[in-house]
Amino acid sequence: MANISAPIVGATPIVIPISHAVRWIIGTLIAAFAVYYFVGVDQGATSVFGADTHIHEFVHDARHFLGFPCH
Repeated sequence: MANISAPIVGATPIVIPISHAVRWIIGTLIAAFAVYYFVGVDQGATSVFGADTHIHEFVHDARHFLGFPCH
């Protein structure tokens, strides 16, 4: 009886340089805060685009879905 065994290949760890990791973390935080702002805070008088509600109306359903108060 022949016993054929495949070589065992272990998982190779991914090594990410700390400078790349910091850039990804900072970029992710900026994107997350921007999404949080536009979904949760931006409305009318506090809008970064003036006193209109274009952004607010665009994300209105997402705002309610995430439980943010509205109006």
